[in-house]
Amino acid sequence: MDDLTVVREFEADVAPLTDDARGAARVRLRRAIIQEGRPGALSRRLMLRVAVVGTATAAVAGGVVVAARHDDGGGTDAPRMATLSAAELLHKAAARSRADSAGTPVPRDDQYVYTKMFITRTYVKGGKRRTWTDESWTSVDGSKPSRRQEYGKIHNDPPLGKHQVMWPPTEYAELAKWPTDPDKLLDRLRMGLSTDDKLANATVGSDEVHEVPMRQEDIDRVAFGGAVQFFAVPRIMPPGLEAATFEAIARIHRIRIDREAVDGLGRKGVAVSYPGLDFAFIFDVTDYTYLGLRLKGSTADVVDGKFKHRDWYHELRARQELGVVDRIGQRP
Repeated sequence: MDDLTVVREFEADVAPLTDDARGAARVRLRRAIIQEGRPGALSRRLMLRVAVVGTATAAVAGGVVVAARHDDGGGTDAPRMATLSAAELLHKAAARSRADSAGTPVPRDDQYVYTKMFITRTYVKGGKRRTWTDESWTSVDGSKPSRRQEYGKIHNDPPLGKHQVMWPPTEYAELAKWPTDPDKLLDRLRMGLSTDDKLANATVGSDEVHEVPMRQEDIDRVAFGGAVQFFAVPRIMPPGLEAATFEAIARIHRIRIDREAVDGLGRKGVAVSYPGLDFAFIFDVTDYTYLGLRLKGSTADVVDGKFKHRDWYHELRARQELGVVDRIGQRP
């Protein structure tokens, strides 16, 4: 993505990383996963070096969402969101997803995934607000050119190479290979990492590596960030995969439910986030439908191998439409 390449610093209780190390990790992950994208091309050492600081970076910058359901005084029978835990909310969202996707036809390889996203960005300094309505057409199997709109700017993406793949993949056939059992899916989102591994970081321009023990919190951040990527990049989920994603997140310790938020379209929402990561999922307060993401990020430049942050902003990304069409330019 263009400027969505910055993740806020980890919490203070996480082993500190230098700015140079963060910059190196992000650049390596971006090149290795997005530009090269070859399965198996990343060595285990490289994966450990970039996994915690970079997994979410490949898809989206940070931002914490807060949300809740208030009694409107109208005597409705709507569930009281204040009584739900984060895990309970996610299980309800999973049930909603299964109900909504029942009977959805399998897209053909020659079709396109159509998405329409409404984005609202408010800059921290000065409070300036900008909005975009982005539409994208992504080849179902990656064999055809795609058209992606990002903050109003159109990108004509070439077909994926024979050995290229996003992580998580965007091709329907590849997604269909992913487990819909929540426990197995969570293992996949954790990228095979364990507390027996070491998190290695290298300073830009140096081969010196500093290793620190990997904690369960680090691994869970990787899993949560990977789950976010399912929704940050346009894709159609095979039956049960979206629901399993919510159920897998529900198994992550320390997830939290945040209250009193709206999505980019002004819809009341309730959200789930993870400490130290600046993004969260937003769900409808009445029927638990997935609505979108909220982020906090910044525009950044790389100067002398270091990330220079500027123009911090809060961003709401609301999913308006998701469907399958036969050609670029066609809408469901």
